[in-house]
Amino acid sequence: MKIGEALLKKISKKYEPSAMVSLRFKEYNIALKTDEEGNAIVMFIGKAAGDGTVKGDRYARRLLKDEQGTVIKDHWDYKGKAS
Repeated sequence: MKIGEALLKKISKKYEPSAMVSLRFKEYNIALKTDEEGNAIVMFIGKAAGDGTVKGDRYARRLLKDEQGTVIKDHWDYKGKAS
């Protein structure tokens, strides 16, 4: 699955710091792991299982900032299937 503009806009928001956040996007369930600033750094997207885990695809975010906090690099890498 490719990350489109609409999904990218939704997951680029700030969320609760250092937490797992559950979302819905169209027919997909999403679980986001956030860093200490509330940025999504890991995403699981697919169908939710009975225990709340999301089975589908896993993505990791590369978020690189300079000393002043300005974002230098921000992209998502596909890491494979999550089961």
